[in-house]
Amino acid sequence: MPEPAEALAALFDLPPGSTSNNTVPPLWHWVYLLERARQDDLGVDGHPVHGIPAPPGTGFQRMFAGGRVTTHAVLRFGEPATRATRVISTVDKAGKSGPLTFVTARSSIEQRGSLSIVDEVHIVYRAHGSTLTPRENPNEADAVPAAVRSEASLELSVDPVLLFRFSALTYNAHRIHYDLDYAKSEGYPDLVVHGPLQALLMAELLRRREVALLGREFSYRLVAPTFGSQQLTASANLDEHETPTLVRDADSRVTATAMVRPIEPTSL
Repeated sequence: MPEPAEALAALFDLPPGSTSNNTVPPLWHWVYLLERARQDDLGVDGHPVHGIPAPPGTGFQRMFAGGRVTTHAVLRFGEPATRATRVISTVDKAGKSGPLTFVTARSSIEQRGSLSIVDEVHIVYRAHGSTLTPRENPNEADAVPAAVRSEASLELSVDPVLLFRFSALTYNAHRIHYDLDYAKSEGYPDLVVHGPLQALLMAELLRRREVALLGREFSYRLVAPTFGSQQLTASANLDEHETPTLVRDADSRVTATAMVRPIEPTSL
């Protein structure tokens, strides 16, 4: 059904009918095939205490660190699709301010009997009261582009209403995105802007500039948290190999990066 995609289009202020070509735009599958945990399965932070992935223990706080989406075939509206998810990696580390657990979960989405999308997400669990530095990231080997030249850009104004609506569209009950008092209890100065929202902003910039992700891997990394009402700007170098793309916050800090690469034979 196109309704979730139409709702996401409205979030981006796109006109009606923007998704009328019968295919799901890149990364927009994030508003489909959602896990819908029972209310009594949610922890204090709003996240499920069971499932894939699950927190490594009581009191651990969850942070979204990045991921990669490999598109083998476009998804089509109105046709059945299935998703299977499993944890492929769990690594415990000693961070500067406490223990950290890095979890990578992989989802395989099939339609018409064949693989369409492989979606990996990197989650970091940290002990209550600890902090996460940008370098304590599963993708830390990926270089942050020092600059993006020949820029194409796309802006998005975020505020509590948009963050709440995005949480609702993705069935994400994590309270750091809509409950200010709770966000402060985890040590944040304001509501946290979703990592997936920033990844979508970068992918949407590429889509509008006709950079195809079919047959490619879109890898993205959250390099610095960003908070509260502000304007985010996604920029891309369309002329450079791997199309480096990034998001800057209102203070011009780089908060997220992405690269586009051909599908590797081992991506399955």
